[in-house]
Amino acid sequence: MSKSFDVVVIGGGPGGYIAAIRAAQLGFKVACAESHSYDDPKGEPRLGGTCLNVGCIPSKALLASSEEFEKIGHHAADHGIKVGPISIDSQKMLARKDDIVTKMTGGIQYLFRKNKITLLKGHASFEGKTTEGFQVKIDGKDQETVTAKNVIIATGSKARHLPGIPVDNVLICDNEGALKFDSTPKTLGVIGAGVIGLELGSVWRRIGSKVTILEAMPSFLGACDQGIAKEAQKLLSKQGLLINTGVKIGEVKTDKKGVVVHYTDSAGKAAKLECDRLIVSVGRIPNTENLCLDKIGLTVDERGFIPIDDHTCSTAVPGVYAVGDVVRGPMLAHKAEDEGVLVAEIIAGQKPHIDYNCIPWVIYTDPEIAWVGKTEEQLIAAGIAYKPGQFPFAANGRALGMGRSDGFIKILADAKTDEILGVHIIGANASDLIAEAAVAMEFKAAAEDIARICHPHPSLSEVMREAALATDSRALNM
Repeated sequence: MSKSFDVVVIGGGPGGYIAAIRAAQLGFKVACAESHSYDDPKGEPRLGGTCLNVGCIPSKALLASSEEFEKIGHHAADHGIKVGPISIDSQKMLARKDDIVTKMTGGIQYLFRKNKITLLKGHASFEGKTTEGFQVKIDGKDQETVTAKNVIIATGSKARHLPGIPVDNVLICDNEGALKFDSTPKTLGVIGAGVIGLELGSVWRRIGSKVTILEAMPSFLGACDQGIAKEAQKLLSKQGLLINTGVKIGEVKTDKKGVVVHYTDSAGKAAKLECDRLIVSVGRIPNTENLCLDKIGLTVDERGFIPIDDHTCSTAVPGVYAVGDVVRGPMLAHKAEDEGVLVAEIIAGQKPHIDYNCIPWVIYTDPEIAWVGKTEEQLIAAGIAYKPGQFPFAANGRALGMGRSDGFIKILADAKTDEILGVHIIGANASDLIAEAAVAMEFKAAAEDIARICHPHPSLSEVMREAALATDSRALNM
């Protein structure tokens, strides 16, 4: 007789493992299926998904290492600290990254044991449905079929590759290959000026690579508020990133010297980039193939996403849910986690909700870029009257003391009601500062609310308060 569960989660990434833990907390008998080993030395499936294994966590570890290298080499003197010639051991840097990933994946395994969650090791797919529930086949070392009353699909996404550009993760890499270069390339090309391209390009630029970014879109960071995007392009270019927008990629070849990228620039002129290595970072696509969705009557849309109810993440088949990168919305780990919690609580009969307008975005460049809510461009297009308030880190004592005075915070408030409609940050610790804005927007706060709250002095958070005051022309330190 097959094993039977109240909830089976397919996929052990941020959406999947969090959904499994929350479902177990609510008293359900839970299993989670995972097949990807992510180069585990024993070939065992590793929990955490792309984010933990080859995405968010390892990239932030490398970003931190490269930032320390740059601080010591280029900014220590500003603090009166004298240092001699410095060098970096890239292999040790990568080993540190790997140790962090191993520790984190082990932590999830501990949480599974703590919450009595069964780990099903292997690729999961649907075999059909019986009166007992959904039949889910686990294709691993030990093949088995389990029964589930409810199934949560959380299989995540993978890097999108371009036709005619073969990714071998040696010379031409996606996010996975770019996290494990065996040495620092003298010249590095990056196709795509999105989150991954900018972050990984920044890592290798800091430790010695000459980095050239080729972006097809005519504007830089088109999803950002354009005031933030212009400041980001200025600061990143000043640091040494060579950013080309409006390009059209042509033939890409590899030879003994490295990679040659032929492209047409924004003026229509033919150009060529020769580099030791190339990162292709042009978005991600959902992992929805090989799930045998047709056996339970489900289909994906033209882009490979699973259609769901926007409020409950339920699919067209009762009892089957989908969360994270396989459904509509931003491909963000924290969005997937919130959807995983939401589904577990819905199965338990609760009434949770997610306000997708209040989900923050972060780009971990230096300075960091973060935002939540609407941009000025979106508000103008929607015909919504608003009042902006902006304050620079250069006028903040804490930022000056840290030597991190680049950037600003911008708050957009409704012109009539003063409700905060969007907050945009470029500056030090933006990833942490944006949380205050997200909380405020969840509670429908007005700019006046933040302006009236006492913020600690000296702190970077004071810039948030000053920006709120600036929406009413009341900034105190400008």
